[in-house]
Amino acid sequence: MIKIQNVSKVFTTGLEKKIALDDVSFEIPEGKCIIIGGENGSGKSVLMSIIAGLDNADSGTIDLAGKRVGLVFQEAETQILGETPREDVAFGPKNLGIKGKALDECVKSALEKTGLLEKADFPARFLSGGEKRRLAVACMLAMNNPVIILDEPYANLDYSGVRQVNQLVSNLKNEGKTIILLTHEIEKCLGLADIFIVLFRGKKVFEGTPQMALQQNLEQWNIKNPLCDYKSLQDFVW
Repeated sequence: MIKIQNVSKVFTTGLEKKIALDDVSFEIPEGKCIIIGGENGSGKSVLMSIIAGLDNADSGTIDLAGKRVGLVFQEAETQILGETPREDVAFGPKNLGIKGKALDECVKSALEKTGLLEKADFPARFLSGGEKRRLAVACMLAMNNPVIILDEPYANLDYSGVRQVNQLVSNLKNEGKTIILLTHEIEKCLGLADIFIVLFRGKKVFEGTPQMALQQNLEQWNIKNPLCDYKSLQDFVW
């Protein structure tokens, strides 16, 4: 169980203070998918950085229960370090001291799970947007990270790319990984969630199941209710 308790963060610019997170608390059960929704500037990325250990909260605590967190940025291509997917996926395990046959098997397994084995030696820079996000996830899998955060995973993706990401998230859930999706495009993924949380101006304003969320006036938090265009929750699991 991951526990976020009373987390607050304030940024100061000159004489101005901006509250990025305001006393945010929630829990994430192991092996579940949680979607954190909210408009741009709601605090999603700040919270992601704190959970991933890239920044510190001004107050409150993050208890990861000893688990490592893998992070996939919105611009996944910025995380590509190798010339090919095989080289890129091998980078992390090598730095963890994994060598030889064990390294080869680790890389192969991660590429298989993300559907990239056939492109293992393809120039990484020529991968599609969806494939680059899957490659970033493969790197997390190769380092055996049990918790994976995806920041705006649908940004600039076409229909095929969205389907690729959602299939990957579904597969990861089936393997028992804990998945955190940060997005304002909930119509593309809400059906995958076990828990849905809304941040608005740094505050947690809703927490519940996807079904409960669809009964809310999401527009008050500048989130489009997917049922405006679809008949049921399952209709928009792409």
